[in-house]
Amino acid sequence: MNACVSCARRSICNEAMAFRSGSLVALIFLVALAVSAGTCSAARPEPYGGKNLNFIRSSCGATQYPSLCFSSLSAYATTIQRSPVQLAQAALSVSLTGARTTAATITKLLKGSGAGVGAREAEAMNDCLENMGNSVEELRDSLKEMGHLKGKDLRLRVNDMQTWVSSALTDENTCMEGLPTTASMKVGVRGTIRGEIVKAVQLTSNALSLINGLSGV
Repeated sequence: MNACVSCARRSICNEAMAFRSGSLVALIFLVALAVSAGTCSAARPEPYGGKNLNFIRSSCGATQYPSLCFSSLSAYATTIQRSPVQLAQAALSVSLTGARTTAATITKLLKGSGAGVGAREAEAMNDCLENMGNSVEELRDSLKEMGHLKGKDLRLRVNDMQTWVSSALTDENTCMEGLPTTASMKVGVRGTIRGEIVKAVQLTSNALSLINGLSGV
């Protein structure tokens, strides 16, 4: 006899025996199947970043530059989830990157040939570079402190971070205010530097706002 036919007949016999033993077994099976289907349906993940993105958008509403805040942090939604601490940490990291980029741009323009700056303008740019260097250090210290936001010292550490980030923001603003405005500096050079600094200032301002929100955590 064909093996497949034999298997089919055995299966039919088994089903018949189960039926004869009462409908209770079949009923239990159907209930279990329904529960299993419901569980699978409930386990489906939500659309990528939905609630996380809403959390970031809502939190960024408290910053001075909400659009930049959301656009710079939305890529980290999976890491941030709905954690104020992770959100502030990501904002600090983005701000640090902005400060480093600004410092690198100024350094490149100072070292490059044909930068279009005189001795006086070069001195001002060096002062600006020093300010940005200070900002980088302060933001880096703040980012390190993020790893210790636990226990009874939490508020003290948040206060330290607020002080450092505020100082970084002051250094960045000082850098921008000290930019040469004289005709001896090419407009394109000044515009490039100013654009980098403005973005760094805005990112740092947003980071400070989000850190301020940790006071009540």
